[in-house]
Amino acid sequence: MTLVDRVLEVVPGERIVAVKAVTGNEPWYARMPEDTPAEQLAYPPGLLIESWGQAAGILADLSHEGPKGVLLLAGAADVEFHRPVLPGVLLKHRVRLVRFVRELVGFEGEILVDGEAVASIGQLTMAYRSDAVLRQSGPTGARSRPQESFADSRS
Repeated sequence: MTLVDRVLEVVPGERIVAVKAVTGNEPWYARMPEDTPAEQLAYPPGLLIESWGQAAGILADLSHEGPKGVLLLAGAADVEFHRPVLPGVLLKHRVRLVRFVRELVGFEGEILVDGEAVASIGQLTMAYRSDAVLRQSGPTGARSRPQESFADSRS
């Protein structure tokens, strides 16, 4: 499911700004009764990260000149949620590309609503994997030999 509605700005290799409207018509709200209290309508935090990560993936694809394959979430650190996000708001994803080492891509940024940060992402790492590797290694993409981590490449 696509969780990015529009890209407002992109500078390949540097940054992207994208938006996503949160509405009450989304599948995760379908089974909630109409009288559900507002505090129970908070957008799921995992979907906030997924939406922001999709914007990061767009930036990665526009910044990467080699074979792309499938972009997978490799890890996240220093992620903070500052307040709940309710239906009726427009999320603004600001993503900065921090590092690109072989198939590993590191990002940082924030999610804003009306100019106020609702979430901060200190580090999110994604990895490109070829379709062939994924078919060979199974659904998790795990291999039998160790891979270089993003943290190892920073030194």
